[in-house]
Amino acid sequence: MNILVIQGPNLNNLGRRDPSIYGSTTLETIHQQLTNIATEHGLTISFFQSNHEGQLIDHVQTNVTSTSAIIINSGAFTHYSYALRDALEDARVPIIEVHLSNIHSREPWRRHSVIADVCLGQISGLGPYGYTAALHYLIDHYRSK
Repeated sequence: MNILVIQGPNLNNLGRRDPSIYGSTTLETIHQQLTNIATEHGLTISFFQSNHEGQLIDHVQTNVTSTSAIIINSGAFTHYSYALRDALEDARVPIIEVHLSNIHSREPWRRHSVIADVCLGQISGLGPYGYTAALHYLIDHYRSK
């Protein structure tokens, strides 16, 4: 099983970007934690981060044939990128949407996700643990099949 983790705009600044909302954990730390879990379970995991919508779409399209599932934090693209949503839908693999902060308790424009309807589920507000929860869910999802 190969898991693709996609990180959207500004997530490269985790650890220094508004720690009161996003915490102090860096993206590298999150990726290392996920790598450790994947290794324990004999999985392959890959990571991609971009601040550019088209690069995220291209990465999904280029890697979908070798991907079993996707964990995505699309950042601000969550709220308006129908193009990214369509690429995810076309991927036809299980997808878990992750957000570090609780998007439903923030500004009104952050409360709607245009990608949610093509995802198995959404994890919001659990900080970095949301990624771990998403990975464990996907592991259980595949083992139950």
